[in-house]
Amino acid sequence: MRTVLGFAVLGLLCATAPAVAVADDKPAEAVAKPALPDLPAPSDVAAPPADGEKSKTGLVTKVLSKGTGSAHPTPGCEVKVRYSGWMTDGKLFDTSEKKGAGFVAQFPIDLLIKGWQEGLKLMVVGEKRRMWVPADIAYGDTPRRPGGPHGMLVFDVELVDIVAAPAKPGKKGKK
Repeated sequence: MRTVLGFAVLGLLCATAPAVAVADDKPAEAVAKPALPDLPAPSDVAAPPADGEKSKTGLVTKVLSKGTGSAHPTPGCEVKVRYSGWMTDGKLFDTSEKKGAGFVAQFPIDLLIKGWQEGLKLMVVGEKRRMWVPADIAYGDTPRRPGGPHGMLVFDVELVDIVAAPAKPGKKGKK
């Protein structure tokens, strides 16, 4: 069985996991991680801006470029995204670009960290948004591995597409 951990993404899937794909039969340390590209942190990575949109959970977001779609991701769907994630000290800890420029990652929205779930539901296809995700809706204040993401995290996310939830086997629509 293979567990995808990743968003954050970034260690985005399964909030307790590192940001790599891990085969269940190998320890995380034994799985080679792709090298991260040299991607500088945004100038406002240290703290959320005063003009950002702040939610009840403390998530702060700012639209970097507007999208062209009108639909928003919903529970049960999958999202196709390009992303990069930094800690507030400017350290890049994950990016979809590690698979090559333009690479698009696909994730079930329900398996992402709470901060991503909340932020993505605000977005439309084609939109780019920066998210300042507090520790309690990300990975917590303590790294789960040396140098791992912790504390408030900052993500740049582009919503490339929304994919309908796959049909559940054996389920038929009501007649």
